[in-house]
Amino acid sequence: AKLPGEIAGRVKFDHVSFAYQDQPTLNDVSLEVLPGQTIALVGATGAGKTTVLSLLARLYEATSGTITLDGHDISGLSKESLRDNLAYVTQEAFLFNGTVRENLLLSKRDATDEQLWAALEASHADHFIRELPKQLDTNVGERGVKLSGGEKQRLSIARALLKNAPILLLDEATASVDSQTELLIQNALDRLMENRTAFVIAHRLSTIRNADCIYVLDQGRVIEQGTHDELLALHGKYAELCKKSFLGQEPEQIA
Repeated sequence: AKLPGEIAGRVKFDHVSFAYQDQPTLNDVSLEVLPGQTIALVGATGAGKTTVLSLLARLYEATSGTITLDGHDISGLSKESLRDNLAYVTQEAFLFNGTVRENLLLSKRDATDEQLWAALEASHADHFIRELPKQLDTNVGERGVKLSGGEKQRLSIARALLKNAPILLLDEATASVDSQTELLIQNALDRLMENRTAFVIAHRLSTIRNADCIYVLDQGRVIEQGTHDELLALHGKYAELCKKSFLGQEPEQIA
């Protein structure tokens, strides 16, 4: 089935579990995100954060439980209809061997050059694209090999801006980029997240602090949820992660 018309972006996981090759990676997870809210998924490597995003995009199917989008069970929707409403920005920005323009048009085939430049500007990618030999018509090489990590990331954000989907799935980059580039990427992401329902696998303290709700995952289960201050007050896993500076890697770390 297709989603009827425009969607608001309310997402609900209801007792969702997932096992990969008989190994449980998500166990009885329930969460709800209202339209326009940002939720941060936090936890150690292998806690199940990426699995949450993968199940929502139906890269995998939940073993049990239901995931709904605006009240529609996503297992009854066509993958195409579902994914039309999702924009995915991952650490490993996927670019194919083609021009900048071709890579951008993947998300909006009928985009005009004016729209392409507007998206590049909003993602702070316009400057380096203008310096390329053929600008939009420059070939980026296999997997974007001719671009730096920070440049690829910003192109990926530009692509998501062009798509203008109501739901954003973001695996926040931990890639080592210089602080200037990091600031540009962060500004671009902030713009991208405006007025969208956003699921963020968060590594930066600023993103986590600004989230409407933080879900702490541990071995496939949600063990804590709440705002930054609420979770610190629990003196639980989240507070421990902050103390170990597992979260943040930026100047405003919690002492």
